[in-house]
Parts: sequence; C-alpha cells; structure tokens
Amino acid sequence: MKQNSTLEKNAPLVATSLSLLLAVVKLTVGIMSGSVALLASAMDSIMDMFVSIFNFLALKISDKKPTDEFSYGYGKVEAIVATLEGLLVLGSGLYIIYEAINKYFSKEIVTHVDLSIYVMIFSLLVVFIIVSFLSYVVKKSNNLVIKGDLLHYKTDLFSNTAVLVSLVIIYFTKWYWIDVVFGLAIGIYIAKESFELIKEGIEVLLDTSLEKEEVEKIKFIITTTKGISDFHFLKTRHAGKFKFVEVHIVLENQDISLHDAHVIADRVEDAIKSIDDEANWHIMIHLDPVDDSQSHKY
Repeated sequence: MKQNSTLEKNAPLVATSLSLLLAVVKLTVGIMSGSVALLASAMDSIMDMFVSIFNFLALKISDKKPTDEFSYGYGKVEAIVATLEGLLVLGSGLYIIYEAINKYFSKEIVTHVDLSIYVMIFSLLVVFIIVSFLSYVVKKSNNLVIKGDLLHYKTDLFSNTAVLVSLVIIYFTKWYWIDVVFGLAIGIYIAKESFELIKEGIEVLLDTSLEKEEVEKIKFIITTTKGISDFHFLKTRHAGKFKFVEVHIVLENQDISLHDAHVIADRVEDAIKSIDDEANWHIMIHLDPVDDSQSHKY
C-alpha cells in the first residue's frame, strides 16, 4: 500500500516533466511551421503540464488525515480537481476548434513540414511512455486524479497521431486544408472526452453510491451474517480513497446483550472492509431489535 501511495504522488511529477519537454518542442516548431494541428497539440501539452502540477498538489491535500474541521477527510478534493480538469480539457478542445476555423478562413499554409513530422514522432513515443506509466498507476490505485491525468494523455496520444497523419498527407500531397480538418477533429474529440471526467467528478461530489458490485457484496455480507434477520436504510458513497457505508441491521434476538450485538456488528464491519483492502472505510451500523423502517424516513 505504501508503494501505491508513492506511485500516486510521483506520477504527476513524471507527467509534468515530460509534458514540459513536449510543450517546448512542439510550441517552437508549431510557431515556425504555422500548423494549427501542431499548435493545438502544443497547447494541449502546456495545459497537461499545469494540470499535472495541480494534481500533485491535490494528491498531497487529499492524502491528509481528517481534522476537527474536516472530520471526513479531504477525499473530495480529488473529485473537485477531476471536475476542474474536465472543464479545462473541454476549454482546450473548444479553443482548438476555434483555431481550426480561424485557420480555414485565413488561408495560411504549413511550412517546415519535415521537421514537424520528426517532432510528432518523438512526441508520440514520449506520450506512449506517459500513458503506459499512468495506466499502471491507475490499475494499482484507482485514483480519480490520476485517471484525470491519464485522460489528458490518452487524448494526446490520439491527437498526436492525427497531427502526424495530417503532416504526412501535407508533405506528399500539399493539401494544406487537411491541417484544418484534423485540427477540427482533434478539438471535437478532446471536448467529447472531457464530459466523462466531468460526469465522474460531479457524481462523487453528489455522493453517488459505490459501484453496484460492491453494494451487492455488502448486502450479501449482511444477509449471511449469523444473528441478523434483516436490514434497511443502506446508504453508500465514496470520496477519493474513502468509502462510506451506513446501514440499520435487525437482530434476530431482541434480548441480545449489548456486547453480543456489537460482536455481530464488528463481524459485518470487518467483512465489508475486506471487499477493498486499499480503501479507508467509514462504516456506521445502527443496531435494531425490531424492523423500524416504516416508522422512520431517511
């Protein structure tokens, strides 16, 4: 678990360093060549660099221990950052679309095509390394902020490939309008991909339930634990590494001692925590001698 935490903290720094390198190279050659697709890719790399820095700071905050003021921890910082990232990606896509349309009406042509092609081949290799690394980190940590970073670089992988293809076509055919078409396509794709990240971040902020599979496991644990006849008012949510569960369990024996009742509750709690050993679980179990679900509203 400590290794996963180190990976999460270092991932944005690795991405930031490589994004800075790509941004400088692509921006320089993009200005020289006048390619809107290459400039769009450079702008995307610059934005990714700043977002990765932002992610590094967000991870440090979300990893802080709960305080008296924030007794549930800082897990939702990840969702806030993910939502902001999605909005930034959306803005980037809309800007690229604007640049593509502007380039079409200005009738500018692309120069230094051969140099631009070499730059994009280099860029593709670097972005592929970043995507592979971040994918590995996401599999290990399932961190929402790192998922946001991964989305940036996956769109980069697509957009860089599109830019390279457009430059190759221009090199052999002199069809300069291809640059506008590919620039427009990249912008639309990036804007489209941003909505998924925005949606996921907002869902966490709105306290959506845990994954359906996890909820079903929780229900199974409760119904199969000896001494429990029923349950109600099951509520779940998640925020970063934190997962929250609230439930009322109905005990079979109405005259059970407080000690024995808590033993049953502890069994349920321990079993739920075993569903995901990497998560920080906050579990609240209310013990009912009878089913009072009809007399309360939640």
